[in-house]
Amino acid sequence: MKAIINDSNFEISEEKNQILVNNEPFSWDLRKISEKDFHILKDNKSYNAELVEANYAEKIFKLKVNGTIHTVNLKDRTDLLLEKMGINNTASNKLNNLKAPMPGLIFEMKVKVGDEVKKGDILLILVAMKMENAIKAAGDGIVKSIKVTIGESVEKGQLIMEFE
Repeated sequence: MKAIINDSNFEISEEKNQILVNNEPFSWDLRKISEKDFHILKDNKSYNAELVEANYAEKIFKLKVNGTIHTVNLKDRTDLLLEKMGINNTASNKLNNLKAPMPGLIFEMKVKVGDEVKKGDILLILVAMKMENAIKAAGDGIVKSIKVTIGESVEKGQLIMEFE
């Protein structure tokens, strides 16, 4: 996973039940105070954090830590793969069709024919390598047709949806 915090990049991974940030061990004590407030102890320093804004579809969050706002953009393995394939770098904000980014199983459909979708909306859940991957709209459009059904296996590049 990758986190971009105020233009700084951090690679986040887990190895032997330990969190690594940029391949270095990372330890902290995080306590939830309320739905949006947290207390953090890191390197013998105390931090108060508040979740100010959360866009789960685009994985962009605004956190206020000790009075300073930080914008956090998270990119999971699927986001990084799509970015590497150039799928997120569309010239237009209009959708034409959606093809499977990887082989997998259609687990859940979040839209139906006729639905209007905006960039970042979750279209479906694709299970690949035992992981659920939320496949999001790369632009705006209206679902014209859905070419797969729940429980169907798809191959990389297979047409899943068409948009108007």
